[in-house]
Amino acid sequence: MSFKVNDTILYGAQGVCKIAEISERKFSDKSMEYYVLKPVQDEKATLFVPVNNEKLLDKMRRVLTAAEICELVKVLPDENTMWIENETQRKEKYKEILTNGDRVELVRLIKTLHQRQIDQKDKGKKLHISDDRFMKEAIRMLHAEFAHVLDIQFEQVLPFILQEF
Repeated sequence: MSFKVNDTILYGAQGVCKIAEISERKFSDKSMEYYVLKPVQDEKATLFVPVNNEKLLDKMRRVLTAAEICELVKVLPDENTMWIENETQRKEKYKEILTNGDRVELVRLIKTLHQRQIDQKDKGKKLHISDDRFMKEAIRMLHAEFAHVLDIQFEQVLPFILQEF
């Protein structure tokens, strides 16, 4: 997939970024062409992605359209949960989901951990700290994209999702 200046994209766990420029940069005495990304949530940050590094380019994805977001929200209730009893395997799988950034998998992860949180609360317990971090990170990633595309505040994303059910 080819990107151009001013495209808004998702970059891995960084979330929504704008391609500020595509330019030649010299790092460690090597000159290469880079996508220069500016994260929307942190305008002071700058990311440099070599245009010829396939592994890093795979982390760059187009943002969903508003219609695609609405469709994703509508299938939310039908998505199965994916609880994994083995903590090590669970952490590996959830980390992989966050790294890949697949929106359907992020939805399943959030739904799974939210359900687990409810189950634990009913037992007078809390969600494991690592599971809580995974859920918060998945929510941050998904909600940041939704807020940007739908031109709403981050805090308005959950009410939007609930309204669409």
